[in-house]
Amino acid sequence: MATKKVKNTPTTKSKVASTVHTNGKKPRTNTISQEPIDLDEFQSKIEVRNVTMADYADLIKLQSECFPGMAVWSREQIESQLTVFPEGQFCIEYDGDIVGSCSSLIIDFEEYDSTANWSDISEKGFITNHDPEGDTLYGIEIMVSPQFRGMKLARRLYEARKQLARDMNLRRIVIGGRIPGYDQYRDSMTAREYVEKVMNLTMTDPVLTTQLSNGFVLKRLIPNYLSSDSESDGFATLLEWANIDYVPGGVKRHLYARQVRLSLVQYQLRPIKDFKDFAKQCEYFIDVASGYKSDFVVFPEMFTMQLLSFVNAKSPARAVRKLASYTPHYVELFSELAIKYNINVVGGSHFTLDGELLNNVAYLFLRNGEIRQQYKLHITPNERHWWGVQPGDSVNVFQTDRGKVAILICYDIEFPELCRIAVEKGAEIIFVPFC
Repeated sequence: MATKKVKNTPTTKSKVASTVHTNGKKPRTNTISQEPIDLDEFQSKIEVRNVTMADYADLIKLQSECFPGMAVWSREQIESQLTVFPEGQFCIEYDGDIVGSCSSLIIDFEEYDSTANWSDISEKGFITNHDPEGDTLYGIEIMVSPQFRGMKLARRLYEARKQLARDMNLRRIVIGGRIPGYDQYRDSMTAREYVEKVMNLTMTDPVLTTQLSNGFVLKRLIPNYLSSDSESDGFATLLEWANIDYVPGGVKRHLYARQVRLSLVQYQLRPIKDFKDFAKQCEYFIDVASGYKSDFVVFPEMFTMQLLSFVNAKSPARAVRKLASYTPHYVELFSELAIKYNINVVGGSHFTLDGELLNNVAYLFLRNGEIRQQYKLHITPNERHWWGVQPGDSVNVFQTDRGKVAILICYDIEFPELCRIAVEKGAEIIFVPFC
């Protein structure tokens, strides 16, 4: 994954201005200050949106990368798909580039044979058989750029399809999936044996394994599904995802509550040698939380204190100001991990310098690439005495893909007025990183 340039690094020379209080003595002034970082330098933009004709050139380029040797969409096919069912055609745009897409139509699945091939089910890709009164969303293609695999982009596309099925009160999603990994084993086993091994987790397939992990259930194996798919030897897996919110008869029930899955990290501050060790430990927790399909993962307050394992300083005040010099690296790391693992990250809190002022700041890294921050408002006596931490001045509420959230850092949650302010601003979840 490409990285962004950072303005300030741990080796950047900085000015100093910290006040250390001693018992009954005049405060002593040290120095270490730093220009505030520009979060815009670290933000990316990743979004799932509907395809437009302006995306055509990017789509066929992506198709050529994903399916070398296979025919790409014609302009007429894309025009037909967007005319017939524009809501069912999605793409992922990441910092201006199309890195994934999927196509679908609605059918009455009972009208088709369960072994119908790709050409019949999609009218050769033109989807002119789209039936607005049907009960099944049928996926005819999904692709993710090879350069961006491992970032759970397929999950974003499948989630877009699932939400569309819920919104349109469809009974299910059905897909005919490739098994490209079979190409290596066709001489030693049948397609059925290969699929069974993938199902039993003794083997993995780049497509089928992903589909199973996204909640799809294998119904059968279809021969002669797509003759041009030589890697799959023409076979496809028929998979189904059932919409448990489906209401027969078209009368949708209203949901007054929605589920949000949270992962809360208990973080051990074990000694580390460098920032890479810190990054590895953080990525482990984010990976696990993403594996559970959590919407948010929450780290503790001041957990970046672990970086002091290799930071030398003569006093607590100077130590935390040196710690603040790692802010650009911390922000860059968590912004990339939020996108890579498709999860919103409440990055605990981290000491951050704004000129000469030291603040305890909680960062929210959204999976769409945006970054938000909340300053701690009520500073404890020890934070002020030993480190010279200064308070923020406002409660912020942030819009996320799972509702509006606020962050109150540790001691702040003990002041009911802050919760009332957050709720009045629309907060539905209040996160409390603490140590």
